[in-house]
Amino acid sequence: MSASSTWQPIPISSIEGFRIGHFTNRDAATGCTVIVAEQGATGGVDVRGGAPASRETDLLRPENTVDVVHAVCLSGGSAFGLEAASGVARELEARGIGLDVGPTRVPIVCSSCIFDLAFGDASVRPGVQEGISATRAALDGDSTCVPEGTVGAGTGATVGKLRGPSMLMKGGLGARAIELGLLRVGAVAVVNPCGNVVDPRTGSFIAGMRSAPDSLEIVSMEEAMLADSDGLSMPLDRTNTTISCIITNARLTKAQATKVAQMAADAYAHTIRPTHTTNDGDTIYVLASGELGFIDIPIDLIGLAATRVLEEAICAGCTTADGIHGAPAYKDILKSVSS
Repeated sequence: MSASSTWQPIPISSIEGFRIGHFTNRDAATGCTVIVAEQGATGGVDVRGGAPASRETDLLRPENTVDVVHAVCLSGGSAFGLEAASGVARELEARGIGLDVGPTRVPIVCSSCIFDLAFGDASVRPGVQEGISATRAALDGDSTCVPEGTVGAGTGATVGKLRGPSMLMKGGLGARAIELGLLRVGAVAVVNPCGNVVDPRTGSFIAGMRSAPDSLEIVSMEEAMLADSDGLSMPLDRTNTTISCIITNARLTKAQATKVAQMAADAYAHTIRPTHTTNDGDTIYVLASGELGFIDIPIDLIGLAATRVLEEAICAGCTTADGIHGAPAYKDILKSVSS
């Protein structure tokens, strides 16, 4: 890459080797999102939160032998939502996508889930059929557009939960990408943290805990925690998580992909306050298609690009979300200011 290369935003759908699809149920406020790598991709993962719900994260450890991933499924439904990944695997197997083991192909599908059971209908969770639907949307749907906001795994996502459900705001799903010369890096983020979401460039709140149930004023959750230190309690224990998937056309080893995931975790600290709490199950996957070939790109540069684009995706998950089920969104703040 030349020294004159500059960051440029691009559609995440333009990154070679990946397809993205959603299943959305707004009535129940849940859904799932699938990132498919039909030809397989090298994977890595970083888990920072204290309450993760996940599948097949151990096989991404660099010392383990499976070195290709065919899909990442991000889902609502808490641990119940892990069932959606089985639907993803079934659909991929039916299409001949997976690890050749002789009598069949076994798709390697990693998955993480957010807790959205307290927001919509707790009896409705993404399962096998929903995973199949999201996979079909990825492989058969419009490949040029990836919807954001109150869609897929972000349908039931919420933010700013210290003082309970009456003062939280709507989170969502963001999908952003950038290119630097020949390097392309994208991020899909499901934004469901305990903390507030801030613009890392200005420090301004985008979505978070409100001052009162009938107010759109966002207040600092960190300052509220310090002020409540004598009697601090978390009313929604283990009900928060921001889960993300970084995709890139770079060629990476499993160890390098893991390092990029670790570096990208800085995006959570830059945009979510507080983050990585014991009530969050924060997880970041990295999938590298290798489409770029053997072009030498420093891992630190890829990690920086992943961090920057993940920041954009986290913010977008809130700015593009629609308020549903009584939870206001960033869009509602904009409407109140302009009216």
